[in-house]
Order: sequence, then C-alpha cells, then structure tokens
Amino acid sequence: MDALNDVAVFVQVVNRGSFTAAADTLGLSKSVVSKYVTRLEDRLGARLLNRTTRRLNLTEVGRAFFERSQRGLLEIEEAEAEVSRLQGEPRGELRLSSPMSFGILHLAPLLPAFQARYPELSVDMVLDDRKVDLVDEGFDLAIRIGELPDSSLVARRLGPCRHVVCGSPEYFARHGVPQSPEELAQHAALTYRYASSPNEWRFLGADGNYRQVAINSRLQMNSSLALREALLNGAGVTLTPTFVVGADILAGRLKAVLQGYQALEVSIYAVYPQRKHLSPKICAFVDFLGEAIKDPPHWEPG
Repeated sequence: MDALNDVAVFVQVVNRGSFTAAADTLGLSKSVVSKYVTRLEDRLGARLLNRTTRRLNLTEVGRAFFERSQRGLLEIEEAEAEVSRLQGEPRGELRLSSPMSFGILHLAPLLPAFQARYPELSVDMVLDDRKVDLVDEGFDLAIRIGELPDSSLVARRLGPCRHVVCGSPEYFARHGVPQSPEELAQHAALTYRYASSPNEWRFLGADGNYRQVAINSRLQMNSSLALREALLNGAGVTLTPTFVVGADILAGRLKAVLQGYQALEVSIYAVYPQRKHLSPKICAFVDFLGEAIKDPPHWEPG
C-alpha cells in the first residue's frame, strides 16, 4: 500500500504545482510529502521531478509516469464508486442454478415480477438437475431440494417439499387403487433416475412405523416433467414432489393415493457461497423467494 500512496502523493504534487500546495490539500506536512516522492523515485531508480526553489518540472520519465499513474488512479476511483453503487442497489447480473422442473414450473413465472422490482438487475438462470459447483462454475446461488450435506455454503430454507403417490384417474380405473404401500408392487411404477432410492419407496404409517417397499419400475426418466406427462397419459403411478403435480391433482387430472401414509418430505433451499459482504442482488432474490414460497406452498393440493 506504501507504493500506491507514494504514487497518489506524486500525482497530487504535479497537479497542485508544488510540495506546499499538495501538502495543504492532503493535510500532510511538506516534509512528509517530499519523503513520499523521494521514496517513489528511489524505488523506481529514476528522477521524476526537477526541483528548484521556485518551481517543479517533470522529467521526461516523470511525465510518462505521471500520465499513466493519473489514469490508473482514476480507474481505481471509478472501481470504488462502482462497488459502492452495486452495494447500494441490486444491479448487474445474477447467475442462478435450479433443478429443471422447479425452475420451469415455479421460478420462471416469478422472474418477471422480480425484474420489475429490480429493473437494473438481469438474471441468467441455468436449469440442470445435477448439483453444480457454485464457486468453480461462477454461480451466485442455487436452488437445492433435499437434505443438504455439510459444506461451506450458506443455506436458507424456503419451504417444504412434500411427495405424493399419484396416477391418472383412468389408470386407477383400469388397475385399481392401492390400499397399502405393499400393493404398489402390483402396479407399473414410474421412477425418477436421480432419486436417492428410485426402486424403493419409504412411507410413515399412522402407527409411527416406517415401511420401505420395493416397487416394479416399468419406466425410469431423468426428468420429473417427463414423468408427469407419462402419468397424465395413464402410464402408471409415481412418487413425486407436489410442486410437480399439485396443480394436476387440484384439477382432477391426477389422483393422489395412499394419503394415510406420509411419503418423503424434504426442504427447498437457496444456497450461496459464504461471503463477508453478501451482494445485494443475492439478498434481494433470496428475500423475494421467501415472500413467494409460503409454508405450505401454493402448489400443495389441500
């Protein structure tokens, strides 16, 4: 930092035309100002100023150094002003990672209202069911659903993510409605590839005991939205989040079954790297999601 201070004092001396005037501007003594300039010349190994009792003259080397130094100091001032401006209001670009189905169904519809609230902030949302590395891949934050492993990331819970077993009314009319988790073995199951145990579903009964059942997976996909389309067309039953099928259950296009048994329930989180000074754009988006996603969320069927 001494080097930068020396340069700043040197530029001030040249701009003010004397050591005395520069000292008055900087609130320093003339001897201290002279010391800064002398130290700078010693470090550079070059004379920057020719000093006389009446005036100062830049040497040829000094003029070249002054011009570049003055531009550099102005760049630093502008950079500091930009940081202050960005810290005051959410601006710039927010890079966001989200699971595919949640991003399409619930984040994309919210973005117009968010950007209307913060018109100087743009959003780059990447939809991917894999867990991205926020730091290495340059994301500001990510939406994660499920149990979070220990990490250096900061997590804010946005709401619950409940799962239900469901299928189309037409499918159940043909194959019957399962009355217990064990009866699922008699049905065509659709499974999500990235589930922790896609071929075993776990339920909590009214008696407080857990029951884990093996299911007959007839169709496995890596997209919850694709599974939903197969469900709507009578392909079978699945265990899926209510944020994917809640609207369909409310509209009667799908039917939830085994409601006397509690299926998987996890949480929805916004996660972001731990930072001493959190960017206003991250704060603004996380707070906005907190307002939009209630507990229970609007997509819950009853």
